[in-house]
Amino acid sequence: MFRNIEWLFFDVGSTLINEEKVYKHIFYDIADATGESYGKIYDMAIRFYKENKKGDLELAKMYGIPALNRYLEEEELYSDAMECLEILRQKYKIGVIANQSFGTASRLEQHGILKYVDLVVASAEEGVSKPNPKIFQIALERSGCKPENAVMIGDRIDNDIVPAKRIGMHTVWIKQGFGGLWRINEEEMPEKEVNHLSELKRLFLC
Repeated sequence: MFRNIEWLFFDVGSTLINEEKVYKHIFYDIADATGESYGKIYDMAIRFYKENKKGDLELAKMYGIPALNRYLEEEELYSDAMECLEILRQKYKIGVIANQSFGTASRLEQHGILKYVDLVVASAEEGVSKPNPKIFQIALERSGCKPENAVMIGDRIDNDIVPAKRIGMHTVWIKQGFGGLWRINEEEMPEKEVNHLSELKRLFLC
């Protein structure tokens, strides 16, 4: 299905990096701030995600919480991320297009995967964030890759799949984290869906 592909671009959060502990901590913070139970906060967040809204931000807005700690130190590499990148790197160039705070490359290095990544384009450093198509265009320009020769792999339909499709990139939705709860319509359909990074090998190495 994917022909003449030169670059694979990955999102970071809930794509290469497991944010489960991060969000658990955030929901506990919201529960503490509001006096609600963790279970209630979690269930409300899930309902928001299923409505195609970002649950933690919606809860913060609803309860008037001005800022949420993102707990970057609690991020963990998905168990199959390193092997996946190591194998795919033998055939493709690997890039990152992500909405992240300053220091994305350093954090990828701490997780041991920067050595497999040829290009990092992150919102904080670029001053533009997904779903703005400009951040995708920056990545394509720096990589020297045409959109039809690139694939965007991410967990968010709104931030990853839709804008990448609109500029002509191929798309793979990885249904990890809360992004996997998104209810998609026909316009938003990715070319392929996977549940884990390890599944990318059969898509790109067959």
